[in-house]
Amino acid sequence: MSRPFFVAGLLALLCAWLAGTGCSSTSLSSRLVAPGGASPLLGMLDSQALLAQIPNRSGTLPGRDDVPIFWRAFEPGDYGFKYHFSRSLNTGGFTRNAFKFDLKPHLAAQPRVAPRGTVILLHGWMMDGNSLLPWSLTLAQAGYRTIALDLRNHGQSGSGLSGYGTRESDDVVRVIGELRERGEITGPLYLFGVSYGAATALFTADKLGDQVAGVVAVESFANAGRGIRDMIPHMLAESPQGWQARAVSGYMRWRYGHQNLDQVIAAADQQLGLDLDKLDVAPAVMDARACVLLLHGDADHHIPVAHGRRLATSAPRAHYLELHDEDHLSLPMRLDLLAPMVEEWFEANPSPQAQCPAPLQLPAGGEIRASLNPAYPTSRG
Repeated sequence: MSRPFFVAGLLALLCAWLAGTGCSSTSLSSRLVAPGGASPLLGMLDSQALLAQIPNRSGTLPGRDDVPIFWRAFEPGDYGFKYHFSRSLNTGGFTRNAFKFDLKPHLAAQPRVAPRGTVILLHGWMMDGNSLLPWSLTLAQAGYRTIALDLRNHGQSGSGLSGYGTRESDDVVRVIGELRERGEITGPLYLFGVSYGAATALFTADKLGDQVAGVVAVESFANAGRGIRDMIPHMLAESPQGWQARAVSGYMRWRYGHQNLDQVIAAADQQLGLDLDKLDVAPAVMDARACVLLLHGDADHHIPVAHGRRLATSAPRAHYLELHDEDHLSLPMRLDLLAPMVEEWFEANPSPQAQCPAPLQLPAGGEIRASLNPAYPTSRG
């Protein structure tokens, strides 16, 4: 089967988050406390029908404070999965990112091979584990057992106070321990996270120490409070294409644009029992024993590149790559560029080691604008 998808930006996520509160008393600070969300990717089709055609197994395990955490695993094998990404500009200069995948689920019945390792996938804010289905299948086809989690307050997991990676990483640590006892974790363990999930992966790696061989962190925030202050105003200021999207965007600016974000964050702090302005990811990156690959797009205005650069300067075991002309939504979609590099980086990094491997060159069409790894100079594919 062939599935095309077109993504213009993060407006769909903003609508799902804020428009859902428009007719209720839910405050903006309450959404920071428990954002919630599900995959917009599979929301465009019958996700259950699609997943029913792909061999997988799933379940729920208790996280911190017994919050139920949903997981879904895919075995290594040939799923007949092929992915194509394209980008175009319309007459109004509006960028449209598009991707298409082909999937032949019957191929997954091929004899399984022993996993080369296990990859835990952690999704972004207001999404769920299904949003990383292309990555799950791509890495499974590369020989890894992949396990995607729904973070607390997202997807099929339960509700609990958000921790901007702190409480979530406690959930992940507990779930990994349970999965290991059940034999679901085999071979080297890798963490792959996007945005909110990237910060969670970095906190998790710090807590698990030598249990984690490598972490791929895509567009993580460096500081939670700064990330919120960067992201929400930009999302509210977006000028989307189409009258419906413009109407929703205008309504959200009217309803939320006047709110004092400092006061909103202070209210969230009180509910969470955290100081989001002091919640830094850098110490976790600095102390992690695992090798870390930090990826950020230089066109990211939701979590700007300053976050990635700050993490990189405090990460002695990390390689930082900044990709040209990629934004917060497009970068995780660039499997065409990133998947070969991530797969080979995993292969070269079978266990925590004194010398972390350098990532390989991007395929043709990708450009690295900045790199803090001297063994991997700025290059153009």
